[in-house]
Amino acid sequence: MKEGIGVIGAGVMGKGVAQRFAKYGYKVMLLDKNSDALEKAGEEILRELKMKSMFDKSLNISEIMGNISLVEEYEKVGDVDFIIENVWEKEEAKREVYEQLKGIINEQCIYLANTSCIPITRIGTYTKSPERVIGVHFMNPVPVNNFAEVILGKKTSKKTVEKVKELLENVHIDYEVVHDSAGFVSNRISHLFMNEAAFLVYEGVAKARQIDNIFKNAFGHKMGPLETADLIGIDTVVDSLEVLYKDYQDTKFRVCPLLRRMVETGETGRKSKKGFYSY
Repeated sequence: MKEGIGVIGAGVMGKGVAQRFAKYGYKVMLLDKNSDALEKAGEEILRELKMKSMFDKSLNISEIMGNISLVEEYEKVGDVDFIIENVWEKEEAKREVYEQLKGIINEQCIYLANTSCIPITRIGTYTKSPERVIGVHFMNPVPVNNFAEVILGKKTSKKTVEKVKELLENVHIDYEVVHDSAGFVSNRISHLFMNEAAFLVYEGVAKARQIDNIFKNAFGHKMGPLETADLIGIDTVVDSLEVLYKDYQDTKFRVCPLLRRMVETGETGRKSKKGFYSY
């Protein structure tokens, strides 16, 4: 019997993670204190599965949905084997989640921190067992993206690493294992691209579509930096850049004012139907 998984946070990443693991037979508890967010996540997972089933007749929608439970109480995830945390990129919010889990989670449970930039060693200090904390930066959209960046905290144990490697392989996700650093590898680089691309729009050098076309055609990337920012969420990009700036005190991570204005006006990308593009 496959292990149970608690997925904390029913936003874009959380629902994607829940869908991915449920598809491969894992019993998933998708937890969020916001009942509206939970209900919306369940509806969106079902809608996406129905769309996929039009092209993949082997997809068993009822079985996948049957593997997902929507819960609002932390006590419900006390006996799971893995916790995958996906709350927004604010240290206070993440610390609160791990504090809530401290007296609930069993002594074998492994924490997978699906964070964009916050160092895993720091997240480990929020728990009683930093050796069972590891970073797994899933790539969006999780249901179809077959890669993750695995990050070792200073105290992450070898046993934790091996268990997480096996878990990812079971859901056909490839990975690279790297050492801890704010932003790790992917986001230290990608957020520079997104931020600098936003500055180009802000300065009137080029339009978003031009920048993305240049990036895709010149370098062969599937998506341009501003398309990627819209997919991730402009608010998440801003939060991540602020973490990078705080940790490195390097002006190259200074948030472009345009990104801040977009967040203030609710233009956060695909999830709000408006970002650098309209959806």
